[in-house]
Amino acid sequence: MNPSDPALRSFIAVDPSSDFPIQNLPYGVFFTPERPQLRVGVAIGDQILDLAALESAGLIRCDEGHGTFAQPSLNAFMALGPQVWRRTRARISALLRHDNPELRDNAALRRQALVPQRLAQMHLPIAVQGFTDFYSSKEHAFNVGVMFRGKDNALTPNWLSIPIGYNGRASTVVVSGTPIRRPRGQLRPPTADAPTFGPCQRLDFELEMGVVVGQASAMGDMLTAEQAEDMIFGFTLLNDWSARDIQQWEYVPLGPFQAKAFGTSISPWIVTREALEPFRVHGPPQEPPPLPYLRQARPNNYDLHLAVDLKTEQIAQAAGISRTNFRYMYWSSVQQLVHHASSGCAMNVGDLLGSGTVSGPDKGQRGSLLELSWNGTEPLELEGGVRRTFLEDGDSLILRGWCQGDGYRIGFGACEGTILPAG
Repeated sequence: MNPSDPALRSFIAVDPSSDFPIQNLPYGVFFTPERPQLRVGVAIGDQILDLAALESAGLIRCDEGHGTFAQPSLNAFMALGPQVWRRTRARISALLRHDNPELRDNAALRRQALVPQRLAQMHLPIAVQGFTDFYSSKEHAFNVGVMFRGKDNALTPNWLSIPIGYNGRASTVVVSGTPIRRPRGQLRPPTADAPTFGPCQRLDFELEMGVVVGQASAMGDMLTAEQAEDMIFGFTLLNDWSARDIQQWEYVPLGPFQAKAFGTSISPWIVTREALEPFRVHGPPQEPPPLPYLRQARPNNYDLHLAVDLKTEQIAQAAGISRTNFRYMYWSSVQQLVHHASSGCAMNVGDLLGSGTVSGPDKGQRGSLLELSWNGTEPLELEGGVRRTFLEDGDSLILRGWCQGDGYRIGFGACEGTILPAG
């Protein structure tokens, strides 16, 4: 049976509102106090299925060797390629089915291989080799352009022809729950004659999706859209924290640097491309048509709902501040990867691509505080008279994402980070 079939049921009880039904099976890396070794698991309901334990018991075999899942990252598994990814997901799905006794009726192995998520500590799921952030939402690019260049020059001349991106820092990609320290840098307000050095005053989030590259390409090679799609292992939520005031001073002429290098948060679960397959949709019309190497033969966007909640020290409940959808992205993840390699740039197993801020056409669908507060001129009004233009110390951002199926949802869990003082 197709692992994404809506009729599938697991012997593990899964709430219909859970992000992790049997149709999902996202991969993550975790440890527990009783067993502190890092290993790979998949989420099923409120449990984690320990793949290292199943591999040790002989119920899963990815290759001729052993220990693919007794690893501190998914890189070794990803390197085995798409055929192994599909075969392994199908095998895990079969083991979890309500009518398969292999794991269901093996009480000893279940005790070893099923771990409550509340008892596990999640780890960064991949060893990030390189991080590239794109700028691929037309609505976001237009909003930012209007703020800083005016409506008539909102999109730069190259924006409709090329997926714009920059190389970021892999060293500061962290898993959800890791605090983010307010960055320091050079600041020069418009009214000042010279810069000063100090804590960022206009700290922002960026709602993005992360693309996890699971196969390498050789230096000097180009990719077709089909090859690029096969290289994508899966997707994760991504928050590319941004220091807007540092960026405003530094970005000419070479673009973001320190304003983006201090922290990027991702969710602990990587949802496979295969699990998202039922939710493929066409993206917005691309006009003018892309150059031949960027053209797509089939839809490469996803009907993926995204939500941002802001939690402050002054209010008891997190406030929803943005609701949007990944389907709005002008440049797809496949086009981003094709373009990234088009110069002959080698791609590595474990590379991470940020989609760029995901914004929709309506005000409530904007994916950053820069847009939501319109560069600080329209503060967000929260409960109890709390107002925000940019993030303050102690604030927490929670990103969530899910695709809604018939009676089930394919979700990513949460991507959360809390702002610490600059110190």
